Amino acid sequence: MAFLEKNFPIENPDTVLLFEELSLWSSYFGKLLLDHVPLRKGMSVLDVGCGAGFPLFELANRLDANSKLIGLDPWEAGIQRAKWKLQHHKLLPSVEIVLGDAAKMPFPDKSFDLITCNLGINNFDDPAAVVRECHRVLKRDGRLCLTTNLEGHFLEFYTAFEATLRELGMDEYLPKLKAQEQHRGTDETVRDLLEDARFSVLKIVRDKFQLRYVNGTALFNHFLTIIGFLPGWRSVVPSEVEAKVFAYLEKKLNEQADWDGELKMTVPVLYVEAVR
Repeated sequence: MAFLEKNFPIENPDTVLLFEELSLWSSYFGKLLLDHVPLRKGMSVLDVGCGAGFPLFELANRLDANSKLIGLDPWEAGIQRAKWKLQHHKLLPSVEIVLGDAAKMPFPDKSFDLITCNLGINNFDDPAAVVRECHRVLKRDGRLCLTTNLEGHFLEFYTAFEATLRELGMDEYLPKLKAQEQHRGTDETVRDLLEDARFSVLKIVRDKFQLRYVNGTALFNHFLTIIGFLPGWRSVVPSEVEAKVFAYLEKKLNEQADWDGELKMTVPVLYVEAVR
């Protein structure tokens, strides 16, 4: 009954810092994963792309004391944050945080019963190499459970962006826009990625949600947009026309929001569970 020994005084600054600084964005996908990921006693679990600790710590809190979990990520600042949380969550020794490349995992063959990956696929430099490594370090009949967003992400934005380029006479940038829109893949490409690494797909769950903004200005100034999406959007056009294009696009999105009463962005969500 170790939980009787734990104490997290709400007035303690360390307790406040433990409150997950998880973005609403990541939580949508993480909830889908947590709703479906298989759980049993004594599991060995690897969370690939653990970042600052989600869903790693949530999984650790849901599993038993005989389970062992490792979080792996190449993001040093995120790993340091996760290690700080680990000390204060008092989950030792069941959780370990490792700085490393998922395409070259520092683990022996057949080490894990379960690998999770929340929103990692689109961020890996070489997704195929990562999935092959997942296959290598999973035990026979082990599960790989991942979530990702798909082509169709922010469809409303890309529709307005395409119209902006056409109306400004910049059709030559449309192929780059299409490539930026489509790099997230589809149900089929995710399945192919897993099957090419000799996984068998057992379960696919599709869902979607909408993010709401008062207008395009709010969308562009949102923290998630600036760190997660804007670099890719800016890569579509050269720097010398960037200000003109984005001013026109912001105006178009604001006009759309005025007409509809708000601005909505649709996000398709996918959960995939595969077995080795």
